[in-house]
Amino acid sequence: MITIDGLKPGDKIPSERELSERLNFGRSSVREALRALELLGLIETRRGEGTFIRDFRGNQLVQLLGTFILQDEKAKRDVFETKNYIEMDCLRLVLQRMDDHHLAILHDWINKEEHFTDDEFFYRIIEMSDNHLFLRIWLILKEYYYSLNPIQGTYKFEDYILLLNGLADKDEAKTLSAYYNLRNLSSF
Repeated sequence: MITIDGLKPGDKIPSERELSERLNFGRSSVREALRALELLGLIETRRGEGTFIRDFRGNQLVQLLGTFILQDEKAKRDVFETKNYIEMDCLRLVLQRMDDHHLAILHDWINKEEHFTDDEFFYRIIEMSDNHLFLRIWLILKEYYYSLNPIQGTYKFEDYILLLNGLADKDEAKTLSAYYNLRNLSSF
């Protein structure tokens, strides 16, 4: 319904009565669902105005879900592995799709920035891969990962340069080797 109606953060959602009619559910069920969405921080009710969609990217939903879903060590490992696989697949896509202009932009950015985070670097890589689904999944997994492991790793500038050199040479083995080195992975 949000997609069909083109609703975005800040927009007013239909009333309980209208939702009940459109979804073919009782008003008490709709009211209960709206309360749950409000508790999760996805909507907010303003007295006398209605109910509005919130910008949920900044809320604690990921940590809340992580608390319930990602309790065992295997689930935590799965998040880490999946995040790494997405980053590696995006590196492969960049190798296929990147032209000299995009490489120059990335190279200039790295040389101009004295300090950048690992997230900033890989956000640029994933954007360059031109796969929006990977980007959305990676952003969610990254939040899960940090909710599980709040201490972010420290990486050496030289490791990013090695990764950039692999991309510049359009050499998949060299690029992935640099990635393994950056993430301190022996084998994946």
